Amino acid sequence: MIPFQVTIIGSGSAIPSLHRAATSQLVHHNGSYLLIDCAEGTQLLLKKLKISPMRIDHILVSHLHGDHYFGLAGLINSLHLIGRIAPLHIYGPAQLFDIIDLQLKVAETSLRFPLIFKPLIPDGKHLVFEIRQLKIWSFPVKHRIPTWGFHLTEKMSETNLDEHSKESHNPFACEPSITQKGGAGLHKLNKMQFLSEKIEADVSPARSYAYCTDTAFCPDTASFIKGVDLLYHEATFMENLAKTAEATFHSTTKQAAEIARMSGAGKLIIGHFSSRYTDLDPLLEESRIIFQKTDLALDGMTFNIGDK
Repeated sequence: MIPFQVTIIGSGSAIPSLHRAATSQLVHHNGSYLLIDCAEGTQLLLKKLKISPMRIDHILVSHLHGDHYFGLAGLINSLHLIGRIAPLHIYGPAQLFDIIDLQLKVAETSLRFPLIFKPLIPDGKHLVFEIRQLKIWSFPVKHRIPTWGFHLTEKMSETNLDEHSKESHNPFACEPSITQKGGAGLHKLNKMQFLSEKIEADVSPARSYAYCTDTAFCPDTASFIKGVDLLYHEATFMENLAKTAEATFHSTTKQAAEIARMSGAGKLIIGHFSSRYTDLDPLLEESRIIFQKTDLALDGMTFNIGDK
């Protein structure tokens, strides 16, 4: 099976903490690398994890709160300084282009590589782009400013059947023709049916990943990510601070678990933890009351998407 993984670069929220970095994630799918959000210090953490930023061709920015994009300008500048020439694609709120453009202008920096920007569409679920065997969708979540979640889905018809399997199970290699009358033709027909069943057995179901951060509890979110294999959902606060979560347009552990349950997610990982928490086990336990298959999205952890 081809790799489909997400590595948690940072799992913290707005206020800096010694316990965890602010939000950023790296998705790897079959040789393609995507960065989701880029908080301050992201490039240093990539170095720590021995991940080359030169591999990253696409960056998704969910919204314009600093703990989700303050590291972007530094990363772009570093890629310029180390000699990148391949295009870098950035997707985010429309105002992000003006911010990046101003930072480059005041520094009198002319990038060595093309910087290609595409604004996210505010209403409904939209296809943002496609790479190889993966589609990336955006959808709105509920926050103080325009904010998007992301849904990454494999292309079912093109995924998880390698060339060797295609050749070794090629039914058209059968001779004589299946239209031939008599026993030989019937034998070949049965062989083709067997091989067809073999191919179907070798193809794994398409896998998917959803990223939902900085959002108040919003049941509509579940409709955008039905049946997702792995769901990341922010859980900034425990349930005893539900009023604080509501006032700041964030979610609690139980609310994140409820979205996982409603969407039929295979597994939930929670993050974007408030800096007030040093021990995260109580947050995990609280989430598991509603959705047992929950794990903590801790800095440096890698999750295989589609694992049961």
